[in-house]
Amino acid sequence: MDALERIKQQVTENPVMLYMKGSPDFPQCGFSARTVGALKSCGVPFGYVNIYEDEEIYRALPKFANWPTFPQLYVKGELIGGCDITLDLHQSGELQQMLEEASAQRQSS
Repeated sequence: MDALERIKQQVTENPVMLYMKGSPDFPQCGFSARTVGALKSCGVPFGYVNIYEDEEIYRALPKFANWPTFPQLYVKGELIGGCDITLDLHQSGELQQMLEEASAQRQSS
């Protein structure tokens, strides 16, 4: 399976998926750390891929959704955006709602 197929599978199988530098417990850049903080404060589980541990994903991901930077947050298979967009959605309360809906949809299927 090539990298683009793996990305598609990951964002399809995980209602909330974060591609980041490092891990949620040890983010390796400030943008990833702030994004993880917003996600954790919502209390909804999320999947992640440490792009430093998978060079194929690291190289293919910017092509997948035409988004050149990291982190990248996907909810229900759709690219939400990077750190700034995630933080704006968190501040407005929209992120909480999006994540709860994605999680509830996963639990009911």
